[in-house]
Amino acid sequence: MTTLDPKPFFESLFRAAVAAADPRQVIRNFLPARPKGRTIVVGAGKGAAQMARAFEEAWDGPLEGLVVTRYGYGAETRRIEVVEAAHPVPDAAGLEAARRLLKLVEGLTEDDLVVALVCGGGSALLPAPPAGMSLEDEIAVNEALLASGAPISAMNTVRKHLSAIKGGRLAAAAHPARVVSLIVSDIPGDNPALVSSGPTVPDASTREDARAVVEAYSLALPEAALSHLDSPLADAPRPDDPRFARNEVHVIASAARSLEAAAAEAERQGIKTVILSDAIEGEAREVGRVHAAIAREVALRDRPFRKPVLMLSGGETTVTIREKGGRGGRNTEFLLSLALAIEDVEGIFAFAADTDGIDGSEDNAGAFADHTTALRLRRTGLDPKALLARHDAWGAFHALGDLFSPGPTGTNVNDLRAMLVR
Repeated sequence: MTTLDPKPFFESLFRAAVAAADPRQVIRNFLPARPKGRTIVVGAGKGAAQMARAFEEAWDGPLEGLVVTRYGYGAETRRIEVVEAAHPVPDAAGLEAARRLLKLVEGLTEDDLVVALVCGGGSALLPAPPAGMSLEDEIAVNEALLASGAPISAMNTVRKHLSAIKGGRLAAAAHPARVVSLIVSDIPGDNPALVSSGPTVPDASTREDARAVVEAYSLALPEAALSHLDSPLADAPRPDDPRFARNEVHVIASAARSLEAAAAEAERQGIKTVILSDAIEGEAREVGRVHAAIAREVALRDRPFRKPVLMLSGGETTVTIREKGGRGGRNTEFLLSLALAIEDVEGIFAFAADTDGIDGSEDNAGAFADHTTALRLRRTGLDPKALLARHDAWGAFHALGDLFSPGPTGTNVNDLRAMLVR
């Protein structure tokens, strides 16, 4: 244990977690029966292109379709068209992709099959403002949500009631065809109706629930959006709608399974491992302080776990933007907060990264931290507390050479956080 190099060790855990969510490894286990009629593939998300490629390789029969992914996240496919659009703020390319997906499922019969490949990121990639709203309105809604600090479940409750494609509406448009949804979940708790705001999976939330989120987080939404939430037109189809009676939903990869794979890899390397939770939410800097408190307790008092030990967690934190101008994401902000809280305790090493390969606005997935991070920042002339205050965690870890940048992974099962206490 004393000779273990933390960075390569953490990287090996990340690779194991991502491999457990690799569509090529898991999608074959969830293939539907071939239909009498056509097979249409639709999809959206940051790993949608890789899911489409995996489905093509596994499917024995004719098919056609279209999926939309983030710019730079495409993959080579033969029969399913891949288009790219903006994330996390929607653009006109996403608007056109949403229109084409709805058009693609028009006029199908009960002998046809629609396979929906859905993973995280589809909410932004499928802008489809309802009547009375514009793309600019939807962009404003998205920007307000991203800056609010609301958990992803709350954000997607609002999104699905301000859309012509989310909240099960894409599946409803495909009726009477059977729709089989294959979901890679990036949602704490793995509710498939919340992944990418559920274009093919309805849930029981209401426009009143969406209004409650707007009020709880004091969201400054465009007047057109507020007016729509007051209209019955905002009501999304309910799960008991007969149009969904023949449909199937399968979560084929999730944070829980990826955490278990990371834990197994650590144990294989001889490191005792515990999983704290796969569904941790909250403000990134606060979650960082809580994780630091646990690590300190282990380091100083051997409780609740005896050292040496690796502690893993998953879920999705949020960042409420209080001061603009910084660069970073929720994982680097989590780590900078944690680093400040452990700097007087030796032997604590930490890692956090988004399993899709991108954390925030830059090209890194996350970063590495330890009990020396804050001190090393001060030695470079930077104030770690000031960097955290202006949400410039990327700047902090960039200055230290401690960013983790694996590139797009082709999947997305939320965040992987790891703390090693020697």
